[in-house]
Parts: sequence; C-alpha cells; structure tokens
Amino acid sequence: MRRRTFFGILPLALGGPGLALAAEDRPSTPAGYPVSLEQLQEAVGKRFPRRYPVQGILDLDLQTPRLQLLPEENRLRAAMDVQATGPALNRTHQGSFDVDFGLRYEASDRTLRAHQLRLARLKFPTLQPRVEEMLNLYAPRLADQSLQEVVLHELEPKDLAMLDRMGMQPGDITVTRKGLVIGLVPKPL
Repeated sequence: MRRRTFFGILPLALGGPGLALAAEDRPSTPAGYPVSLEQLQEAVGKRFPRRYPVQGILDLDLQTPRLQLLPEENRLRAAMDVQATGPALNRTHQGSFDVDFGLRYEASDRTLRAHQLRLARLKFPTLQPRVEEMLNLYAPRLADQSLQEVVLHELEPKDLAMLDRMGMQPGDITVTRKGLVIGLVPKPL
C-alpha cells in the first residue's frame, strides 16, 4: 500500500547538520530537537499544489497551506485555498478551508502522522448557499474517513541512523510559539 505524504518534516530536523538536543532558552520549553515554523512552511511548499478527485463528482486543487502554530492546543492549523471543478459544478469555484491537527510519531512504521483532525467550514463564495451547506454537511465525515491518521512523512532507516546508535527514537511532538520540539525517548528493548 502506497501512502501519500503531506510534507517531510523530520528529514529536515533529523538529517540536518548536528543533532541539537538542547531546549530553547525558556525552561518551560521541552527538551528535544527544534523545528522552526519557517522549516515547516518550506517543507510544505515542496508538496503543493495537489489535486484530490472526489469520486468523479469534482476535483479539488489545493494550494500551498499557510501554517499556523497553536501552542495552547499543541496543534497546527493549515489554511488552504482550494479550487473546485468538475462535472457537478457549472464552472470553477475558488474557496478556502482550515484544518487543525495534532502530530504524533508512529515507531512501528517510522511515520510522522497528523491525527485528531478538525476541519473548519469550507467557504466557496461563488457557490449557491444550499450547495455550500451540503458540502459542509458532509465535509467533516469525508475528512474523518479520508484524512484520519494521515501519514505526513515516512522515515527511511537512514533518517534515524544517528538516533538508533544513541538508542533513541522520536517521541512526543510539542508545538511551541516558534515551531515544533520533537522529543527524543529511549527505544524499547
């Protein structure tokens, strides 16, 4: 089964020069490897635009998301412009939506995953209000079915070689005001 990747964060973080294990200057910041919002945004930019067909009814063309850190909730928000076209629509419609998500590392297959997704309202100003309402009625269920536990990146063994030698692996991912801090934890025996 081939998995789609949303963006590659950890190769930037773990493959960069030197593995910095120090926390930011504030004592309340968790220890781990920091990844800045700029690094995240750059990684996302390499993966877009993307097209997602919706069962032969329409195609959604997603533009590069604008990421926002939500440290109070330990989540990220991706604000996305979207273009909808297809047989169900008379013409092309420009719209937007936001999706909030948490992050977690899955050691069994070396993946960084978005989880606990929350899709905000789809906005298409040029659609008939009843069509937009119908899309918004089904959008959360569709997002849950198609985006739940989305694999953001699958790490290759070489990406984790240094951590393996140290007997460590990525752990909890904390969203801070400056970016992410990827915690490092001992590998299970």
